[in-house]
Amino acid sequence: MAFLDGLRGGAAAFDSGNTSGSAIELTKRHPTVSLSKEGAVSGNLRVNLSWRMRTSDFGERRPGGGLRGGWRNPLKFFQPEVVQAHTQSMVNVDLDLGCLYELKDGTKGVVQPLGGFLGDLNEPPYLKLSGDDRFGAPSGETMYVNLDQKDEFKRLLVFVYIYDQTPAFERTQAQVTLYPSSGRQIVIDLDERAPEARSCAVLRIENVKGDLVVHREVRFVYGFQAELDRLYGWGLQWGRGFKPKAGR
Repeated sequence: MAFLDGLRGGAAAFDSGNTSGSAIELTKRHPTVSLSKEGAVSGNLRVNLSWRMRTSDFGERRPGGGLRGGWRNPLKFFQPEVVQAHTQSMVNVDLDLGCLYELKDGTKGVVQPLGGFLGDLNEPPYLKLSGDDRFGAPSGETMYVNLDQKDEFKRLLVFVYIYDQTPAFERTQAQVTLYPSSGRQIVIDLDERAPEARSCAVLRIENVKGDLVVHREVRFVYGFQAELDRLYGWGLQWGRGFKPKAGR
């Protein structure tokens, strides 16, 4: 596992974000959305990773419980329901949420559970992870982005990676949802099949003349953070790291 030295975190209070209104789903055909045009120009943007494990490779249910294609194929209603990934007796799963960042002043780094680089909401990098969920609890993993400091951002790359003893992405139903303090939710499903992949670049947020634009990526890679860095040109120096065992 890769980690980066020299990052610091800090305590902060978080808002829950707006959960009303219809959601925007980013897909291959409709891969971008402007946060500014959606009215998400201030407050904290909540970025949530949630996932469930498949009990059957035949099911196609969304992490939130919805069916994909059920009316087109009624037999799907009789397929086994997926179960929450935190059912530890069934499987040991650990997906982690992280973010590569580049600020307008050229500062680059990463926010991620590995290495304890949880960030800071009120100081650079204006990103903060709320913690590390080891077993896919319903609340998932959450990162906050301080949109009051949006002019300080140049680009962000939100990614998900598989930690030790976790099945491949094809065994999970994973979803990343953006909850702005105002405006609609933005949903990205990690629904493509990549049996051997260990990491996935989920989305980019770029500052385009003061407008933060979200781009769907859903790009699976077979390495870890260093490979994502190489693909997106961050230029950081990576080393090997581990997380402490759960319960410590």
